[in-house]
Amino acid sequence: HDGSLTTVHANSARDALHRLEMLVLMAGVELPVKAIREQIAGGFDLLVHIARLVDGSRKVTQITEITGMEGDVVTLQDLFVAPAREGAGGEPGLLGPLAPTGLRPNFLHKLMANGVDLPSSAWLGHA
Repeated sequence: HDGSLTTVHANSARDALHRLEMLVLMAGVELPVKAIREQIAGGFDLLVHIARLVDGSRKVTQITEITGMEGDVVTLQDLFVAPAREGAGGEPGLLGPLAPTGLRPNFLHKLMANGVDLPSSAWLGHA
């Protein structure tokens, strides 16, 4: 349904897809895996991953678009990612701010049809 929202507990956007697939399989539905993946690919536009960081805070770390299927694989493209920053002494630190990857979302036409007009700076990261 257009405008739907759901939550899946997962370690990454790709892991969320695997978990959705497993939920369908655990329900005992007799569908081929490819058909399940096609339903998932056709039913979602975006995956927003929120991670719990080492300091206990939660942060959006990845906004990923589902772009379709290639063979039996659901294809993804990251639109925004939070890059890792080096901490004091060279150890891994907290993540930097969410940054655009520069890739244009394929679902912009859906946004525009609903009155949302995003400037290219939204995904290119410049004013």
